[in-house]
Amino acid sequence: MFALSIAVCSTAQNQPSGGTFKAGKNTFLLNDKPFVIKAAEIHYPRVPDAYWEHRIEMCKSLGMNTLCLYVFWNLHEQNPDEFDFTGNKDIARFCRLAQKHGMYVIVRPGPYVCAEWEMGGLPWWLLKKKDVKLRTLDTYYMSRVRKFMKELGKQLADLQITRGGNIIMVQVENEYGSYGTDKPYVSAIRDIVRESGFTDVPLFQCDWSSNFTNNALDDLLWTMNFGTGANIESQFKKLKSLRPETPLMCSEFWSGWFDHWGRKHETRDGATMVAGLKDMLDQNISFSLYMTHGGTTFGHWGGANNPAYSAMCSSYDYDAPINESGNVTPKFWQLRELLSKYVAPGEKLADVPAANPVIEIPEIKFEKAAPLFSNLPAPKTSVDIQPMEQFNQGWGTILYRTTLPKVKAGTTLLITEMHDWAQIFVNGKLIGRLDRRHGENSVTLPALNAGARLDILVEAMGRVNFDKSIHDRKGITEKVELLLNGKATNLKNWTVYNLPVDYKFVQDKKYTAKGKQTTPAYYRATFNLEKTGDTFLNMETWGKGMVWVNGHAMGRFWEIGPQQTLYMPGCWLKKGENEIIVLDLKGPKQASIKGLNAPILDMLREKAPETHRKSGQKLDLQNETPAAQGAFTLRNGWQEVKFDKQVKGRYFCLEGLSAFDGSNVASVAELHVLGADGQPLSRENWKILYADSEETRSGNRTADKIFDLQESTFWSAVDNAAYPHQVVIDLGKEAVVSGFKYLPRAESGCPGMIKDFKVYVKAEAFKY
Repeated sequence: MFALSIAVCSTAQNQPSGGTFKAGKNTFLLNDKPFVIKAAEIHYPRVPDAYWEHRIEMCKSLGMNTLCLYVFWNLHEQNPDEFDFTGNKDIARFCRLAQKHGMYVIVRPGPYVCAEWEMGGLPWWLLKKKDVKLRTLDTYYMSRVRKFMKELGKQLADLQITRGGNIIMVQVENEYGSYGTDKPYVSAIRDIVRESGFTDVPLFQCDWSSNFTNNALDDLLWTMNFGTGANIESQFKKLKSLRPETPLMCSEFWSGWFDHWGRKHETRDGATMVAGLKDMLDQNISFSLYMTHGGTTFGHWGGANNPAYSAMCSSYDYDAPINESGNVTPKFWQLRELLSKYVAPGEKLADVPAANPVIEIPEIKFEKAAPLFSNLPAPKTSVDIQPMEQFNQGWGTILYRTTLPKVKAGTTLLITEMHDWAQIFVNGKLIGRLDRRHGENSVTLPALNAGARLDILVEAMGRVNFDKSIHDRKGITEKVELLLNGKATNLKNWTVYNLPVDYKFVQDKKYTAKGKQTTPAYYRATFNLEKTGDTFLNMETWGKGMVWVNGHAMGRFWEIGPQQTLYMPGCWLKKGENEIIVLDLKGPKQASIKGLNAPILDMLREKAPETHRKSGQKLDLQNETPAAQGAFTLRNGWQEVKFDKQVKGRYFCLEGLSAFDGSNVASVAELHVLGADGQPLSRENWKILYADSEETRSGNRTADKIFDLQESTFWSAVDNAAYPHQVVIDLGKEAVVSGFKYLPRAESGCPGMIKDFKVYVKAEAFKY
């Protein structure tokens, strides 16, 4: 049995002010008494610090006894050796407020946290070192981790429960099994956490049931992460077999999901969430509800997934029980009703605090603008094009400028790697736009005389926060070429302008009478308020960009949705005059904003097709020979299929012939293709070329979910399309394939699980 215990004074559970916390036999022990952790995940930078206490009280009124929180390294050390734990970054103050309201705290310091946060919480400036290998024993990376963790220890180590505080557990790294297998690295992070002062409480590592043993350390607690609807027994089966006396905990029970730009707003069923929590509570299983309150990813801090690249919205509502602005939802009341049944005899839940006031703001008209091209900062120069990190820029937009040789009509301008959204101008005229989400990287040029000015304006969306793609340098990272008749000309001699997101930078512009803006511009206005309150800035008439109010960076907007409003906390507004600045990189249809009394989070205006099948397209497998065929076994968890002989190919097709439940639905949570060595091939450059059916009515269940690195999301065929069902993947390059691995949905009974299947692998494309 695993146990950690350091004793000091005891305390009442409802007023944490010292004591002990440890792992006992099949239960956690608080001051040597059994204790079930009912934790609410909440992220301090996603809530204005003026509202921290309100959100803590909201979590307590649900029936939670603990708060679980990530620590965001890149928030606290935005430049090397410049540490900031003040204001909205004062994590120690947040912990003390939790203690004031009788709540314990679980700290998750990373150094990597994921959290749909820019670069998973890692600082962008690590990428200035061109050969850095993040989340490994890379000497430079580990030296920076050690420095930050030491500073964090100065803030939080004395708040451990044994020292009179309320911190009861500390996490080591985060879901590392989804990144790699490297026990020496995880061990080194554990040692750094301890060296930083976190010696008095249990340390734990969290992972998925499918991979937690990859990096499991003997002297750490092991916890599982999974979503609503998951088969609870299956999720803990392997852990219980390895450690039959360990306390069980779901360290992330996903209450909802996060929104991506250009995809349908995500929701999850409240009754299913409550049923899963009840199942755990009845088995003495502790949990942290991720998220209990999501809040807002203000400013530029939103992350992105890859593959395929997809940036997160500013709203982190998450369909959580407490919504983005801190108010109750139907899920809140369902959860409170459940947790009211799991209180000590004679106790009752705390009262629900009153909601913050909400106001509407009449139309704000923008009469002044500052065209971006007329307000450029001092330039930098570079013979070869380079990513923005090499120009000491972390976030925002970057402008690359050069002159062109004589160009013939039909010449292709190719950007070999563009991150993430670009506009191409020639002599000030817009030629085209490129979107990394769609793999776009080229435009066709008209005939041009020598000396024409080429401007490439690149906006950095969120850095990838998951898997190896966290090495996500921004701007243009490779080269820009002119292509004609098979000949390539590499463009050089660039003038570069850095356009960061700092309020001081965006405020310091020459704003003049607006007129009609045909290029990217900053817009500025003021508005007066007689009273303040929360509101939602309606950005429906704007294109793409960011907003600042009274110096606060509110977040991103993008006309494609699904998010059309920005949450504006009333604590950042003032009676009297307020300032608002908008950077619109596309240009608004109408330069005005109203403050609404409710958000718009589900208005999708993306013009791209939702599915991976052209109208009337049908895959032709009639003359194809399967590389393998057979039947899966009805059970949760990964299943592996080995081919009788290896096959070389680039295109992989999984065909489902029937379902175990007899329905029309086929589903796949995750899929791996195995290489010559039997190990999974990299999925970073995979593309879905075809799926015969994809469910987009009730959720984002498109075929790309089979390699999005998230086991709780899945591809699903629609229920009115009969078997067989097929998915075709372009692996990105030819490879030797020895088999594949299939993961069905995590729910009991594996809904939509494929029974009989065939698999095809080809060097050339399939016929349609």
